[in-house]
Amino acid sequence: MTVQQGATTERAAGAGEAGEPLEVWIDQDLCTGDGICVQYAPEVFELDIDGLAYVKSPADELLVEAGATTPVPLVLLQDVVDSAKECPGDCIHVRRVSDRVEVFGPDAE
Repeated sequence: MTVQQGATTERAAGAGEAGEPLEVWIDQDLCTGDGICVQYAPEVFELDIDGLAYVKSPADELLVEAGATTPVPLVLLQDVVDSAKECPGDCIHVRRVSDRVEVFGPDAE
């Protein structure tokens, strides 16, 4: 594990363990359809027939509405964070539910 990976892991753990519920959404206008997110977290992401990635509901239903969000289970947080980091389209956004501040993704502070 590199220092950078360790820092990301600590940051990811801190975001979820503090009791802050997180949610994720995908900007389909930027999605390149590479499917990296599905490889990392198939429980959260899925490619649709249009070739773009979407989030799935906790009941495993594909959410195709623009801006649809789904909760990030703590056990999958690192996989979702890695998806956001590796996404070539920079289209995966992870944010706190309480104030909608992005904590991982292209708009994270």
